[in-house]
Amino acid sequence: MAHLVRIGTRRSKLAMTQSGMMQRAIGHALGVADADLAEAVPLVEIVTTGDRVQDRRLMEIGGKALFTKEIEEALADGRVDVAVHSMKDVPAEQPPGLCIAAVPPREDARDAFISETFAAFADLPMGARLGTASLRRQAQALALRPDLTIEMLRGNVDTRLRKLAEGDFDAILLAAAGLNRLGFESVIRERLSLDDFLPAPGQGALALQTRAEDAAAAWVGALNDPLTALAVAAERGAMTALEGSCRTAIGAYAAAVDGRLRLTTEMLAPDGSARWRRAAGMSEIQTGDAVARARAMGLALGAEVHAAAGDQRASF
Repeated sequence: MAHLVRIGTRRSKLAMTQSGMMQRAIGHALGVADADLAEAVPLVEIVTTGDRVQDRRLMEIGGKALFTKEIEEALADGRVDVAVHSMKDVPAEQPPGLCIAAVPPREDARDAFISETFAAFADLPMGARLGTASLRRQAQALALRPDLTIEMLRGNVDTRLRKLAEGDFDAILLAAAGLNRLGFESVIRERLSLDDFLPAPGQGALALQTRAEDAAAAWVGALNDPLTALAVAAERGAMTALEGSCRTAIGAYAAAVDGRLRLTTEMLAPDGSARWRRAAGMSEIQTGDAVARARAMGLALGAEVHAAAGDQRASF
């Protein structure tokens, strides 16, 4: 059987798990039997710069685009037909000729608290060592507990859990979605509130990226979840307005409830000493222009937060 759709993916266990989920979904949409999946919808493993460099924060080596750049190059060159990304790793602007064609249903968007010793974030003792590589999680943790010692933690999920087990940290923070997809739900001691730990824009969602000319393919439409796509559009609009990158501590979360989309977004000083937050809502979420209006709402709300932070951002 000839290749129908080639999927570009990072080699990490989580990336391979997520791409395997999409491989089965794409195969189902194309009517491919499970036995033929590996040939008809093959996974093409691509090592990214973000995977190779594990000893520094992403903001020190070029930002989260380092998890997508090589895969996007393969997509643009025609070596793969679709890329599966964690949405929170996808930069605000798409490269020329590429687009986010589909957003599948979202997993849990919350952050997870994991510890060998403590049952909840609030139980951490004074000066406890909290592991994270996320500037957002660092800022949110310090906003609640300025006494904590934040220590850099990178690597895949297995590596991070091993470092915790070896006693390098008193607790670590990870995305609940990745743990759920890997079948590691049992390590989660507490799912942190969306209020205290507003997630990264797009957290828990996946992005299916294609060449622009392939965005209308039937299988693409079959994998898109309209409400997730709507929420993510609002969050990424806020991210764009806030110049969201690994150098800024920002959070954004949107969800549709009772026919209305509600978006909350915030920016924080990296040390947690200042926090600027705004929320807004949007009705008529079933209309054809809903995604564009959701993005516009995110852009406007992000601009409000940006203005509220004002000159204080210069000291970040």
